[in-house]
Amino acid sequence: MVLLRVGIIKNLITSSQYRQMHLLKNLAYVNGEWAKAGSNVVYSIKNPADDSVIAEVPDMDASDAKCAIDAAANAFVTWRWTTAKERSRILRKWYDLCEQNTEELAKLVTAESGKPLAESRGEIAYGNSFLEWYADTARHINGEIIPSPWPNKHILMTRQPIGVVSVITPWNFPFAMITRKVGALMAAGCTCVVKPSEDTPLTALAAAELAEQAGVPKGIFNVITTSRKNAASVGKVLCEDHAVGCISFTGSTQVGKILYGLAANGIKKVALELGGNAPFIVFPSADIEHALDQAMLAKFRNNGQACVGANRFLIHEDVYDKFVKGMKDRISDRCVLGPGTKEGVTCGPLINLNQVKNVSKLVDEAISQGAKALIGGKVRKELGDKFYESTLLVNVKPSMSVFTNEVFGPVVSCVKFSTEEEVLKIANSTRSGLASYVFTKDLGQAFRMSTKLEFGMVGINDGLLSAAEPAFGGIKESGIGREGSKHGAEEYTELKYTLMSGLDK
Repeated sequence: MVLLRVGIIKNLITSSQYRQMHLLKNLAYVNGEWAKAGSNVVYSIKNPADDSVIAEVPDMDASDAKCAIDAAANAFVTWRWTTAKERSRILRKWYDLCEQNTEELAKLVTAESGKPLAESRGEIAYGNSFLEWYADTARHINGEIIPSPWPNKHILMTRQPIGVVSVITPWNFPFAMITRKVGALMAAGCTCVVKPSEDTPLTALAAAELAEQAGVPKGIFNVITTSRKNAASVGKVLCEDHAVGCISFTGSTQVGKILYGLAANGIKKVALELGGNAPFIVFPSADIEHALDQAMLAKFRNNGQACVGANRFLIHEDVYDKFVKGMKDRISDRCVLGPGTKEGVTCGPLINLNQVKNVSKLVDEAISQGAKALIGGKVRKELGDKFYESTLLVNVKPSMSVFTNEVFGPVVSCVKFSTEEEVLKIANSTRSGLASYVFTKDLGQAFRMSTKLEFGMVGINDGLLSAAEPAFGGIKESGIGREGSKHGAEEYTELKYTLMSGLDK
């Protein structure tokens, strides 16, 4: 009886804490209205740190998705003809409101994703930077006038919005992955239906609330929520409906391939930002202390749950021992595991039990095959069932699954190399091609690595690549298209050629 009362009191305290979040919404957002699922079914969103229920949201199905697409299609009829200046003004106001509500947004991110509050604040700043960038970029999506090969004729190239965009976003950056896509497509004159991750829809709904306050017209930005049970059928509608012009997805390569196949049925344009397997390469000339500090950023951001996170640490044999020792010391000193709301915590829980299972399996298998965990390598059960220790593996072979697969967790796998040619061969021996990192003071070597690494992004002496200004994206099976920069907005346009003839008549 005492335990029951303690549990009830704890739940009441938890519920009260969540009710104080003024941006917390428990309805979807369709055509400018807060909406239930047609079936009235809901499902629970839980805090991964303690499994407490934050809110219940609509469990929408394919028919609800169709309604949202129709709303976006109707809104596109007028939105596409708004001036770039007007779209810029609205995006700027949305940005201002998100800036003003940074703390509330960050609390929501921490509640539903588990990441430390300081990191959540960083994500909101990063996500806001895209709204700011695209508020400016909206007025600079330009066409071309091309010199004509014929007399008395003019060639015009103009960019026109592609239409309704289906936006499917992941759980690891529940705010930034939405603003990066939606800011770009709205700047281009498109409308959208957003399906956030089943695990983290609350930040998306908060963004919708602020978009409404900013004056985003109804039907432009729609957010539908759905559980895993309905995700496949909803995704099918978002990919195949004739009103949809483009599918924008960030997530795993496996799911990206499925969506790509569905999009092919209607010859839809796709913008896919998929999984990575980033090499982190350290040469003898590198500033090792700097490389170690950057390695901590590249690996343990969001507890390793990032597509650009360093996954394979390739360390030259001359500096291998020094790097490994420094890495072990930094993990011991800086990786503080715990709930994201606790002061001083730097690494929160993994998002769900499936993620814990995947990480554990990869590490356990590597150890059984001869790898050694110098630190970490297990779940901290006293904290909860999703708190996996920051782990450093040595004696790793390039053939091990922990090395060939994207771990998406707090695991550093170290491998020695001796020559530039050898490390290039190892680094490029993957179908993933998103991010890569190189540490060297040799300028010629830096340029050679930039040229020869088969990745869409190369960071030289830096472990953080992402910003609103550069083009973000990968090659091979890591994706199609780019996000951020002016190219991110152009992804949501069609290039039209107009020949102006008979001008001498």
